[in-house]
Amino acid sequence: MAKRVAIVGAGVSGLASIKCCLEESLEPTCFERSDDLGGLWRFTTKVCSVTKCPDFTVTGQWEVVTQHEGKQESAIFDAVMVCTGFLTDPYLPLDSFPGINTFKGQYFHSRQYKYPNIFKDKRVLVVGMGNSGTDIAVEASHLAEKVFLSTTGGAWVISRVFDSGYPWDMVFTTRFQNMFRNSLPTPIVNWLLARKMNSWFHHANYGLVPEDRTQLREPVLNDELPGRIITGKVLIKPSIKEVKENSVIFNNTPKEEPIDIIVFATGYTFAFPFLDESVVKVENGQASLYKYIFPAHLPKPTLAVIGLIKPLGSIIPTGETQARWVVRVLKGINKLPPQSVMIEEVNARKENKPSGFGLCYCKALQADYITYIDELLTYINAKPNLFSMLLMDPRLGLTIFFGPFTPYQFRLTGPGKWEGARNAILTQWDRTFKVTKTRSVQESPSPFASLLKLLSLLALLMAIFLIFL
Repeated sequence: MAKRVAIVGAGVSGLASIKCCLEESLEPTCFERSDDLGGLWRFTTKVCSVTKCPDFTVTGQWEVVTQHEGKQESAIFDAVMVCTGFLTDPYLPLDSFPGINTFKGQYFHSRQYKYPNIFKDKRVLVVGMGNSGTDIAVEASHLAEKVFLSTTGGAWVISRVFDSGYPWDMVFTTRFQNMFRNSLPTPIVNWLLARKMNSWFHHANYGLVPEDRTQLREPVLNDELPGRIITGKVLIKPSIKEVKENSVIFNNTPKEEPIDIIVFATGYTFAFPFLDESVVKVENGQASLYKYIFPAHLPKPTLAVIGLIKPLGSIIPTGETQARWVVRVLKGINKLPPQSVMIEEVNARKENKPSGFGLCYCKALQADYITYIDELLTYINAKPNLFSMLLMDPRLGLTIFFGPFTPYQFRLTGPGKWEGARNAILTQWDRTFKVTKTRSVQESPSPFASLLKLLSLLALLMAIFLIFL
């Protein structure tokens, strides 16, 4: 009889978990509190509690109590995959904004924002310079009378269109680039990163340069912001000193600015209200989870958290890779290390000690995207053997090492192997630019083609030397 798995949440991590369960012949049931999606899911169903069964130390089973249309139901599952993510509860620290209770205008968290029409002819203040806050400020600037964007620490802003018009993530996220960054001292990496970020526009001239450059902060991805700032449509301001009835005073600026609407893009917190703290305890923005997934102290590894991580890369393939490993642990194919080993690693990660090399992933839930996924792929024997590939299939090996770190690489070998993965990797740039090449043009042959091929060969030899020797 197939093991029954309860999946909490039908977001991207929940969907990936369902797929991975089906691939391993497990029986998933997904509980989703909203009314989105369909199929194997139970809509508008709130998970009230997930508790260990009395014989948990023997069976590893869980009792899941749910509520649908006011009626509660209970069911027993062999395992639970928690896929609620870290964007669950809006963080709205009103106590940090003196006078907000006297404000007569409208204010709300960015999660409540839907359409920009509410900003028409208004004076708008957006608090917080993450991706949500920046997107809202740019959208508002097309309709509002004036838009202010308040930031405490600044941020690097990058364009989706990177060097030579390539998508930024396909250029930045490669095995070669990652190896190069991780081999350099952190101060040098930070200097190179700042130099690269300022190559598009000088952030200091726009009031955006980050105050703290020692720790990695997710860059803001926005193509329009510099243009909106330079045309005066968006004004960058420091943190808020005081909120009055119809205006705001910013720090270091005595002038009051009339404001009609305040949008707090102040982020989110996460919690597991359906789990007892003895199962998963959240402290200082992180949970005690082995590899960000398994509670290290449970005698049976039958509960896993998927998607509770902030890699410098896409969360979708990250969650799927986590789920691929988890379902094989649930089936008993893969084993976890002893509890003492897992607890030691969790405690070491909580200390957030920088290694001194590469980017500093020192904030809660941050992780090196490529390194983390490669580690999980190793557990399920799905990590590509680059050395063997360079010898047996050098074209593929070079593309994997120097090219984009796309999820096709995760399907070359191991469980879930896909025969089309090799061809998909070799032709990924063709598909990337197919949508942009809507007009045929004749390209002139480059006189430096031979030189570039030679340099590529030298780079390959150097890379092989750095990795394997």
